Amino acid sequence: MIFRSLIYFPSAMTVLALLINSFANADSRPPNIVVIMADDLGYGDISSYGADSIQTPHIDKLASEGHRFTSGYCSASTCTPTRYSFLTGTYAFRKKGTGIAPPNSPALIKAGTPTIASILKQSGYRTAVIGKWHLGLGEGKPEWNGALKPGPLEIGFDHCFLLPTTNDRVPQVYVQDHHVLNLDPKDPLWVGKQKPSDDHPTGMTHRSTLKMDWSHGHNSTIHNGISRIGFYTGGHTARFRDEDLSDKWVEQSIKWIESNQNNPFFLFFSSHDLHVPRVVHERFQGITQLGPRGDAIAELDWCVGQLTETLDRLKLSENTLVVFCSDNGPVMDDGYVDDAIEKQGNHRPAGPYRGGKYNVYEGGTRTPFITRWPGTIPSGESDAMVCTIDLAASCAALANAKMPEEACLDSFDVLDALLGKKNAQGRDHLVQQDNGTGGNYGLRVGNWKLLRHDSKRTKNTELRLKPRQVAPYTLYDLSNDPGERTNVIKDHADVAEKMKQQLANIIAAGRTRQIAPNK
Repeated sequence: MIFRSLIYFPSAMTVLALLINSFANADSRPPNIVVIMADDLGYGDISSYGADSIQTPHIDKLASEGHRFTSGYCSASTCTPTRYSFLTGTYAFRKKGTGIAPPNSPALIKAGTPTIASILKQSGYRTAVIGKWHLGLGEGKPEWNGALKPGPLEIGFDHCFLLPTTNDRVPQVYVQDHHVLNLDPKDPLWVGKQKPSDDHPTGMTHRSTLKMDWSHGHNSTIHNGISRIGFYTGGHTARFRDEDLSDKWVEQSIKWIESNQNNPFFLFFSSHDLHVPRVVHERFQGITQLGPRGDAIAELDWCVGQLTETLDRLKLSENTLVVFCSDNGPVMDDGYVDDAIEKQGNHRPAGPYRGGKYNVYEGGTRTPFITRWPGTIPSGESDAMVCTIDLAASCAALANAKMPEEACLDSFDVLDALLGKKNAQGRDHLVQQDNGTGGNYGLRVGNWKLLRHDSKRTKNTELRLKPRQVAPYTLYDLSNDPGERTNVIKDHADVAEKMKQQLANIIAAGRTRQIAPNK
């Protein structure tokens, strides 16, 4: 009996030790991270940022329960470069070809490139991107009827469920991991730049059949009564209805969260709402007074509510950092006739700021930016300067993950600011760009804002796309002139010269994130 007790006593102690360790591991589990990125959402488009023509209760709840940033930015005023810099932590202007990606774009982020997803994955996170991609797929061009790689799975994501480009560009299909979903091999998918045949219906030849007319461009292949940029044929069993996009993103996200709730996870929920064509589900059509664009804001707000309610239901909210942001500022007429301008009324999509999508005024890159983590982030407001490009370094710090020296070259650790810590500092400067094709930049340092227009042209400055000529350099004092109306470069020539040199040095240096001294 003594022998038996010697056998079983250590076993009981072992079980006790395992239980203690399991509780310790549960307490030390890193938080889940959910980044919700809206598309074309302006600073003034939601009620918690001043909109009174529309109500966004679910986004407002995020803001009231967390931190609302008044100097929150994306790094570019168009989607592809912002998404590139968010994932890689590197300014998109450093890589050629990161302008607005065409339908047949190859993968813009090379396989094996360190990203926010790969850094978190190496720290034990499960990772997924669900929604709009628009960063290219494949080598050379996508193999629509085969394996679509490299893509998200080659840069750190365990799972993806994608709109491969953006919905005003062909094709209208879902990509799940490496393949087009529900594709019938007997009806192969073809995507190209040229009209495939003389009788191929387009927005030009069959304009009278469209349920949403085009205003400029967007007049090639027709799908679901809407003509797009680019041409495609086949893949009919794989094609989706525009009206169902948001429902599908939410459905897939909830399914993935439920499957990964026992692991730390990182979800990039990449919305398409507000981007043209603005075709929301029938239950949201006409729900606002702002037309389809306003209805899309309401649909986006519903998506946010579905995600946060899922976290609450699974009792994950108190261990989940939620970041809400946008990929660029607003645009009204972006290629379709949808009453965005006619029904705008007194609504100010960019809030007090000038400009929007496609330019480097504040309205192009200063957007809603909210962080929520119940029990960790206090309710409040911050004017600390933070940017989507900083999420890579900041989330790495949150997960105690190692940042490769030659990665995330412009991502700063602003975690304390994101967590709403008292007196926390954000970044001290930020470079903003447009779509990367014109060589136009904005540099904000403190309250000074320098605009450098290499192209000497800009557009959408008053939320109208008509281009206009501008000076190569202008300077604004945001503390007195947040709307960037008064150019003070002649009165502050010394400030302008210093900032011109600083911007030139940042571009030439190839990085702004400093390597630790002991490296």
